[in-house]
Amino acid sequence: QVQLVESGGGLVQAGGSLRLSCAASGRTFSNYAMGWFRQAPGKGRKFVAAISWSPGTTSYVDSVKGRFTISRDNAKSTVYLQMNSLKPEDTAVYYCAAAARSGTYSGSYYSSPNIYDYWGQGTQVTVSS
Repeated sequence: QVQLVESGGGLVQAGGSLRLSCAASGRTFSNYAMGWFRQAPGKGRKFVAAISWSPGTTSYVDSVKGRFTISRDNAKSTVYLQMNSLKPEDTAVYYCAAAARSGTYSGSYYSSPNIYDYWGQGTQVTVSS
């Protein structure tokens, strides 16, 4: 089992920044790819960003490229999502998730919520206009 706890959400004005953190406990953190997903009211859970088990390869949904940065610190068992130039359409509950490592990291594979084994409880991000 892997336990995931997100933090760092809140209310921010458009153009502002937030940094989300997700602390993991349980199994060996470096054996998992990590992803961030978000869910807006009345909508499904959507992929935001993912990072491979060794902090080298990342992938993003087009709408956040250049604004969001995913990173991880395996020594601290923590994954981060730095969000800059926030827009009202970024408003959602943000979830981190963990998926077992595969042979080769694939951005398309790790963009699917279906392959993630563990999920955090979510943290609310609200961007006002």
